[in-house]
Amino acid sequence: MQNTDKFLEYQTNHEKHWDTVARQLDHWKGWGGYYRNRLKKVYHFIIPAGMDVLEIGCARGDLLASLEPKRGVGIDFSNEMIERAQLRHPEMHFIHADIHEVELNEKFDYIILSDLINDLWDVETVFHKIRAWSKPSTRIILNYYNRLWEWPLALAQKLHLAQRTLPQNWLSVDDVKNLLYLGNFEVIREWEEVLAPLPVPILAPLCNYFLVRTWLFRSLAMTAFTLARPMPGAMKETSQSRVSVVVPARNEAGNIKHIFERIPQMGSGTELIFVEGHSHDNTYETIQQQIKAHPEVDAKLFRQEGKGKGDAVRLGYAHANGDILMILDADLTVPPEDLPRFYHAIQSGRGDFINGVRLVYPMEKQAMRFFNYIGNKTFSLLFSYLLDQPVKDTLCGTKVLWKKDYERIAANRAYFGDFDPFGDFDLLFGAAKLNLKIIDLPIRYKERTYGTTNIQRWKHGWLLVKMVVFAARRVKFI
Repeated sequence: MQNTDKFLEYQTNHEKHWDTVARQLDHWKGWGGYYRNRLKKVYHFIIPAGMDVLEIGCARGDLLASLEPKRGVGIDFSNEMIERAQLRHPEMHFIHADIHEVELNEKFDYIILSDLINDLWDVETVFHKIRAWSKPSTRIILNYYNRLWEWPLALAQKLHLAQRTLPQNWLSVDDVKNLLYLGNFEVIREWEEVLAPLPVPILAPLCNYFLVRTWLFRSLAMTAFTLARPMPGAMKETSQSRVSVVVPARNEAGNIKHIFERIPQMGSGTELIFVEGHSHDNTYETIQQQIKAHPEVDAKLFRQEGKGKGDAVRLGYAHANGDILMILDADLTVPPEDLPRFYHAIQSGRGDFINGVRLVYPMEKQAMRFFNYIGNKTFSLLFSYLLDQPVKDTLCGTKVLWKKDYERIAANRAYFGDFDPFGDFDLLFGAAKLNLKIIDLPIRYKERTYGTTNIQRWKHGWLLVKMVVFAARRVKFI
């Protein structure tokens, strides 16, 4: 960072200002406490405990400590703030430095910039710096003031309801997205928080838990959040990963032979895991026969004791040895020949969770009934709204993710509960909760040529509605 006179003046003024704020915080009675507590709840929802977390502009370290990190590091250019942070949270490591100039030889799971970029001298330079402290799986989380609040905040400061600040950067969501792109990050999702920053009974919860989630009010929120990840290199596949393809099979005897004949080999090897679930035909025996007839295929067979596709997928995943986990429906409405496209999408880093989409290309005439099509369209809109990521087809059976990420989803499954018989929602909600980058991959949906669907559209449709309502409380209206 070049030490121009203006930059040196910026450093001096900001350190003096925040040293003063640090002393004021010890007895501050304004609205800042309610606002900061709301931010803590949001960050606590996003970041699991036990992570390596870096907070830039950590102030007294309260937000960082509330996240219960395995390793917590805070940086602030106010010496007064750092001294107080070290006294309040001696288990954390704090550094007194200007982020424009500090050097670290560490990498973190999460990097936080809370209410900071409004004060930075050079936002792009800071993004370039934190890129060097990021792993491919690192998530960057920023919150920053909405420009619409410039005048209300100025008035609040004059009335001593909010802490005084120096002249600030007022950045739009698009400004932040562009600066992240220049710093070699890509945005996963964006959302708004805090419509009412004062602790007014009834009104504050109504505004901050519900109204701020609606399209009518969200643009009026006080702070915007952006979640980003390091941008992957262009189709780099320097190493090959082993793949496990789980095939839930119930009453699918007529399709088993075609699966063995058509399954492609991917990466360093592909294993095929069949989970047969209470079939009325001879599906189990047919799979046994085909395993013997195709010794060149690495195949396993398990008999499901529970019920539902979700339970079958979990059983298959529990016995998978691959680095990448895939689901292939045994009805072959998604062609096995499309699976390498999913492999390349995840192996190249384009996404952490690859979701098949049947609603882009024209599908064969009887592939999806009309009301099923309408239901899928409706649920895709609801999910995109709930997850703040575009998910065009929630119920496509083909979903692909890394085994290490699935294990994290399984470990956190209690948060949503075990009530999804399909498995699609379990994986999608779990991926969103872990801040995975969800990518839609369009496929051509084929007509079933053997057997009948196991989906009961009205009974299961009502169950899906109840699941969405429950998940909304856990994901959106936190």
